[in-house]
Amino acid sequence: MLHRIDDWSDAYANGPNIPGGDRWPGLWVEPAKAFREEMNAAGRAKLDIVYGDRERNRLDLFMPAGKPKGLVVFVHGGFWVRLDRSFWSHLAAGPLAHGYAVAIPSYTLCPENSVSGITLEVGKAIEMVAGMVEGPIRLIGHSAGGHLVSRMVSSTSPLSREVASRISMVVSLSGLHDLRSLLSTNLNEGIRLDSQEALRESPALLEPAPNTRIICWVGGAERSEFLRQNALLANIWKGLGAMTDCVEEPDRHHFNVPDGLTDADHPLTLALMS
Repeated sequence: MLHRIDDWSDAYANGPNIPGGDRWPGLWVEPAKAFREEMNAAGRAKLDIVYGDRERNRLDLFMPAGKPKGLVVFVHGGFWVRLDRSFWSHLAAGPLAHGYAVAIPSYTLCPENSVSGITLEVGKAIEMVAGMVEGPIRLIGHSAGGHLVSRMVSSTSPLSREVASRISMVVSLSGLHDLRSLLSTNLNEGIRLDSQEALRESPALLEPAPNTRIICWVGGAERSEFLRQNALLANIWKGLGAMTDCVEEPDRHHFNVPDGLTDADHPLTLALMS
């Protein structure tokens, strides 16, 4: 049976289509705050590190108990128009248990910024924190953050060759990889993409950097558009020489699929650290 999407706004609407979806992002606030306070009290948190000139160019860096084996950078989502690093601190727990430092940056949101501008800011944040922590770098981003970490290993990445060469794994979690369909959503009133920027900023329309290893991971209960976007990048980049995997985690939706990162032994954390 043929199928066409007529309501693109609904296709990307997570909250109204998840039972109790209005509880998020509020459910993330207290766990994230408690984690930051615990890590700060232990002397293992470096908060509000400035990486650029704009107000939201700040990141938090959480350190493992011993010398870091490497660096994980988590990039948050929110369709490039909302949220900041403060909602996600507790997701550092899993990678920290594996001996990795974890950085979580904020960035200037649309419409004050553009998606292209956010890509540059995230690149700048990664460059700075890479200079603070030695070893391999692993990137993970959720939703719009999945787009942003994928951009870091695309052919037009803003990263320097030196930093890019240290990236050993990328996980795009419920990532947005072809931005053209967002032009037809009400979300674009805030994002303000045009067709040319959508082409330039879509990882699925770009080539992967050499030696890219990327896992596209999505909740099995997510909207069909997120399932499609997830499979799309893994499929296209595999055909362009990248090492890819495509995972649909059962019984997870858009808001709880990142929770695996709180557990050192969860398959999501283990995939990131593989």
